[in-house]
Amino acid sequence: MPQLEIPALFMAVRYNGAAHPLARAAGLAEGANCQRFVYALLEHFGYRLAPMRSSELWTDCEFTHRAHRMRPLDILMFNREAKAWGAHLALYVGNQRAIHLSKSVGVPAIWSLSEFAQHQRYKVLVGIKRPILPCHDTSASIARGNSSSKSPTM
Repeated sequence: MPQLEIPALFMAVRYNGAAHPLARAAGLAEGANCQRFVYALLEHFGYRLAPMRSSELWTDCEFTHRAHRMRPLDILMFNREAKAWGAHLALYVGNQRAIHLSKSVGVPAIWSLSEFAQHQRYKVLVGIKRPILPCHDTSASIARGNSSSKSPTM
């Protein structure tokens, strides 16, 4: 299976812990935390999620559902322990790899799933959340990341 192609402008986003989903500033121009980064990538590929923190995302069933197998564009939730509160978000891109934005790296990085497991902060995969395709858009190409017309708000 081919790996999801990430637009170059997303790779230039800087980590900013204050730029979380509930912060007033929108877009990625001022940076992002892991959640805002993942949500912006998903929006680029045709999904719009409510501005949820990780524990809210884990219990959400309006915009996402839990999945047991990974597919590109699935949200991966990592933590020190099997708890959603404070979990780090990454977006699965395929080939056992995920993109994420962390304070320790400072810019987006694509890691193998085994690399996440090597870090104490990300050693537990809490779970997988799959975005639900918006009802008004039934395009299978957008559903799995083949859209080229969307651009992020930077």
